[in-house]
This record gives sequence, structure tokens and C-alpha cells, in this order.
Amino acid sequence: MDDIRIRCPKCEWEPDGKPYWSCTCGHVWDTFSTGGRCPSCSKVWEDTECIDHAGGCGKTSPHLDWYEGLEDIVAQLKAEILERWHEGVAH
Repeated sequence: MDDIRIRCPKCEWEPDGKPYWSCTCGHVWDTFSTGGRCPSCSKVWEDTECIDHAGGCGKTSPHLDWYEGLEDIVAQLKAEILERWHEGVAH
């Protein structure tokens, strides 16, 4: 798992685990600790903003595009996250 990196796909800024992201419900957390789901209200954030005041570019990218390295494991994790996002969603 040491080869997995989380970084902005546009500027390569790497988040440091601090709670920079805020949800519409007001909760602030580290979005990468939950795979883009707010731990307070369960809203799924499919896009993630790169935090400019922490050294990033301020641009938004799909959340899953931030994960790099160990492509087989990352592909499996992305599929699991997508599955959790869509659990219980009627189509």
C-alpha cells in the first residue's frame, strides 16, 4: 500500500490528512479518509477541490482521479467506492 499516492491530478499537490473539505451540511473533514463521503450526512462528493490555501491549485477533479499507484488495487478500491455510492439507489 506504500505505493498508493493521493494527489491532485492537475497539479500533483498531496493532501496531508488535515480536514480541508467542507460539506453542505457544515461538517469539515479529510475527504480521503472516507472515499469522498461526508461522515456526518453521508453525501457523496464525486468531485474534489484541490485546496489552494494549503498549496494546491484550487481546481476540481473527479475524486477517484486523485488515487494513483498499484493500479490493480486502485481499480478494485474505485469499484468498491462506486458500489458503496450506489447501494440502495433505485435506477
